Amino acid sequence: MKRHNIQFPPLAANHLAQDEAYFYLTRDRKKEKILFHEYDKIYSIPGLYEQLFYDRLKCNSPRQVTEALEHAIKENNNYFSEMKVLDFGAGNGMMGEELKKIGIARLVGVDIIEEARTATNRDRPGIYDEYYVKDFTQLTDEDRNEIKTWNLNALTTVAALGFGDIPPKAFIEAFNLIQKQGWVAFNIKETFLYETDESGFSRLIRELIFSKYMNINHLERYRHRLSIEGVPLYYFSVVCWKKAHIPPELMEEYELEEEYAA
Repeated sequence: MKRHNIQFPPLAANHLAQDEAYFYLTRDRKKEKILFHEYDKIYSIPGLYEQLFYDRLKCNSPRQVTEALEHAIKENNNYFSEMKVLDFGAGNGMMGEELKKIGIARLVGVDIIEEARTATNRDRPGIYDEYYVKDFTQLTDEDRNEIKTWNLNALTTVAALGFGDIPPKAFIEAFNLIQKQGWVAFNIKETFLYETDESGFSRLIRELIFSKYMNINHLERYRHRLSIEGVPLYYFSVVCWKKAHIPPELMEEYELEEEYAA
């Protein structure tokens, strides 16, 4: 696959927050500044996402979260051949590719941008049994009923939580679409589990982990990737056993907070 001319900004940019990081891409003698979270632009260029995050920045999260889920399934005497997974925030299919390796039965991808599905179909055709482009803060009953026909019993989401990519309401919707007595596996930046972080998503995750809605099975701190300065960025991989759906009143609470914050 074609190699791209990627340059990181000077070290003077090391004050940038993780969700403010950017790089320069030179094509046809033109230099373009692209934010790390401008996924529509990144996905539209074959191989750019992999070169940026996996080759240059050594991202390890899809493999880490998949291995954590695999271990939990084995420890609890469940079977991969019975796993029907909703890969939420599926992007260009890197997590889906790892999940396929462990032999799951069905895999349904979801993302909010069409460029993600296009990139998946281009680079990893056949990975997903279905790939939806939907805003989970705006789901209709028809949307929910269609997704429920897959009888999903596991939810994964990798490297998409907590920076505004996936609002709390959207995560709750995804959580409620998988069956009770199912698996939930995700990763999250380490600071989001600290009580000093009062963001809506951070509080939601802490509330869920220690709630009647799910039991925590696995919690491990690991190196998610490097920053543009080469500094390790640490996340937690989390695997939980879902016990109950999240009630509407909790969803409404976070929905109101998001409206207030906006």
